[in-house]
Amino acid sequence: MRAKAEFARTFADGKRVGHPLLALHLLRDAPCTPCAGARLGLAVSRKVDPRAVGRNRIKRVLRDAFRHQRTQLLPGSYVVVARAAARAADNAAVRAALTQVLQRAGAFAAPGLDRHNAAPTPDAD
Repeated sequence: MRAKAEFARTFADGKRVGHPLLALHLLRDAPCTPCAGARLGLAVSRKVDPRAVGRNRIKRVLRDAFRHQRTQLLPGSYVVVARAAARAADNAAVRAALTQVLQRAGAFAAPGLDRHNAAPTPDAD
């Protein structure tokens, strides 16, 4: 996600889940919409870390963690807002925080369900 309108729509209409290191705003796509997959937007302000290298580290870790979990996520817009505590946290803690908020938001598709329609897939017999 890059457009300001996409971020604004996700912030306004999405579900919010918090964690001491970050907050997740999730706006699920309608099941009938052609699947664009899970889209990530990041917000890491200077209040989190005044140095660009610190902000970029947080964004790099979040992008990598999201990339590894993307195939398991339901389609939608995911905006992650880093909090000041993320500055002092190590990479593993930031990854774990992202996984926790995704689980609490119900973003993972259940095994045996079609990610695109959130309906059970037919048996392959």
